[in-house]
Amino acid sequence: MSVSAFDHPFLSGLVGDTETAAFFTANADIKAMLDFEMALASSEAAEGSIPVLAAERIAEVCAHFAPDMEKLRIATARDGVVVPELIRQLREACGPEVGRHVHKGATSQDVVDTSLMLRLRGVAALLEDRMEKLDSAFADLDKSFGHHVMMGHTRMQAAIEIKVSDRIRAWCEPLARHRARLEAFAESALVLQFGGAAGTLDALGEEGVVVREALAEDLGLGNHAQWQSQRDRLGELAGLLSLITGSLGKFGQDIALLAEAGSEIVLAGGGASSAMAHKQNPVAAEVLVSLARFNAAQLSGMHQALVHEQERSGAAWTLEWLTLPQMAVSTGASLRLALELAGNIRSIGRD
Repeated sequence: MSVSAFDHPFLSGLVGDTETAAFFTANADIKAMLDFEMALASSEAAEGSIPVLAAERIAEVCAHFAPDMEKLRIATARDGVVVPELIRQLREACGPEVGRHVHKGATSQDVVDTSLMLRLRGVAALLEDRMEKLDSAFADLDKSFGHHVMMGHTRMQAAIEIKVSDRIRAWCEPLARHRARLEAFAESALVLQFGGAAGTLDALGEEGVVVREALAEDLGLGNHAQWQSQRDRLGELAGLLSLITGSLGKFGQDIALLAEAGSEIVLAGGGASSAMAHKQNPVAAEVLVSLARFNAAQLSGMHQALVHEQERSGAAWTLEWLTLPQMAVSTGASLRLALELAGNIRSIGRD
């Protein structure tokens, strides 16, 4: 049993997406955190902040380290964040001599936020790939049926006849803009978080800026001064996710209305009814509408989380953890369903 439909034993088959969700598992998060610690040690060794042999040992341990998950769960309930216990276990695994060099100059938020950015890189690539495939699917529909005519509707009333191409263009053009925005976001906004206790890198002194530059390069993230209380990038991403699902919801709503009328579309793969055997419910179309509305509702939470008081907020930070993963999975599921739905259109409009 689960409190979230996205990983529910059977509801996840409807609204979930295993590929997107994989980036938000505990194992994926911990791996990215260990990648941060490994790269941090390497960058600090290169600048002489810690011994090279210590960095090599840290890398060796991080490559195979499996933390005690139950201890992490208990400690997170106490500390509000997983990192202190994770670092304690990692230091213990490295041994006392090397362990004191683990996590030097960093703070919990550096680890958690950088882990998120590393995983969002994969999420963005997955979403971009699906949007490209959906664009191709719409192009195929346009090639097959774009010359057909259909009744246009304004304010839910029959208006004048339009070409099917006109309707398809309303589906695909917003998604092309969203894809360009997502590519731009991945290029400029996936940045390293590394500021230390209060964002000033004070524990590393003059070497801090050089270490940060090397660390960003090692992890393949943008190098930017700390942003631990500046959450606009994540707010921007949340807005983009809501735009994507909103445009896909428009596609789903249009298909559901066409299916209701029945005369201008032929769909394969409809859902069964337990009471009416003759029905083929447009399930994918309906869920696209639901997910669009879900992300629109969640967006307010991410914008509430922009209010990070002073140099760090525990409350706003936790709100992000509750909200952003579900928005990302919702978007992945929406693209999955839209691809399925577009592929199930056997005819649209009248020749």
